[in-house]
Amino acid sequence: MNLLRTNSTNPDFIKLILLLDKELSIRDGDDHAFYDQFNKLDAIKHTVVAFNKDGQAVGCGAIKQYAPNVMEVKRMFVLLEQRGKGIAGKILNHLEIWAAALGNKKCILETGINQPEAIALYKKCNYTITENYGQYSKVATSICFEKILN
Repeated sequence: MNLLRTNSTNPDFIKLILLLDKELSIRDGDDHAFYDQFNKLDAIKHTVVAFNKDGQAVGCGAIKQYAPNVMEVKRMFVLLEQRGKGIAGKILNHLEIWAAALGNKKCILETGINQPEAIALYKKCNYTITENYGQYSKVATSICFEKILN
């Protein structure tokens, strides 16, 4: 697998995000429009795309500056047929390394209660549940996590 650091204008990243949004619109139902407003690509400058050995884009993730020394993990996605192979964990680890290299001390993220695979991933990668932050502070269907970077 090859990981490419890029930005939100990358065509492979955009294709994967369209699939992510399609999946989330089903999982989130009526709540999708609320969450979608916080995921606009023009605000995302740091993205990672994972490619398999055949050169196919199979997963992605992004980081976005949330506050001084704090990056927010966004837009994590792996193609359905590629899940369970450790791709998401590798993307997340790469994003954390990049966030630290940019001078950040912590990563935060939000996921929904309808995404048990994401919740399991973040717990496995040593993220801890924290109080919901910012726009998610009073959203009962959101779960927020944080991780101190080394």
